[in-house]
Amino acid sequence: GDGMIQLKKDHEIEAMRLAGGVASTVLREAAAFVQPGVTTLEIDQFAGERIRHHGGKSAFLGYRNYPCEICISVNEEVVHGLASGRQVQFGDIVSLDVGVRYDGYIGDNATTVAVGGCDPAVQRLMEVTENALDEALDQALPGNKVIDISRAIQRCAEANGYSIVREFVGHGVGKKVHEDPQIPNFDDGSRRSPVLKPGMTLAIEPMVNLGQRHVEVLEDGWTVVARDGLPSAHFEHTILVTDGEPEILTCPGNLPSEPRES
Repeated sequence: GDGMIQLKKDHEIEAMRLAGGVASTVLREAAAFVQPGVTTLEIDQFAGERIRHHGGKSAFLGYRNYPCEICISVNEEVVHGLASGRQVQFGDIVSLDVGVRYDGYIGDNATTVAVGGCDPAVQRLMEVTENALDEALDQALPGNKVIDISRAIQRCAEANGYSIVREFVGHGVGKKVHEDPQIPNFDDGSRRSPVLKPGMTLAIEPMVNLGQRHVEVLEDGWTVVARDGLPSAHFEHTILVTDGEPEILTCPGNLPSEPRES
């Protein structure tokens, strides 16, 4: 059931708007910083500096001992890639996942960008993955169920010949990075999907592979890759379920006007 799902109070929602504002602003700043020749470690350090500049803290650094400020996943890397001396090259695609804690609450968002440009087939993968997120948001209405979100994402991806990663899911978010409910990006056959209610705050995050859905974790214990070596895209927003259309919390308009000392 959905007994464990936290419905956020007004002051919590306001805190989550601020966290979302920082998270989305840093995500945009990091995306703009990506260019041929820059290392993933430089991207990570830059993102960490920007998070602190805006008065937040990385929600990922140290989470389950994760060693980086943000998650940077290149090409066939799906999620949870680790920063290193690797230089990104023209034609690569880079998924950036930024989680920020601000005033005790978390904003979580992701985007995938091409480095200078990329193969049109890979550009299309990114567009469809972002479209899948949009279709999911259209289903994030009170009275709908989590599975309506899942089905919308799966339909959008599979209609375009892509596959959905199944081992990693969207999730509730609030004081913790991962809260109930889990939000699969496919219809998992669950007969008891939680009903969406105003006050739920959800991180919706399609992870879509150009090739097969199968993934594996590298020896570093973190980096998830598409087993067939083909590219993967990842887009994510934190949203609030309302009485009507969902509110996107991870939007730059929510950036705090004066960062407080972190």
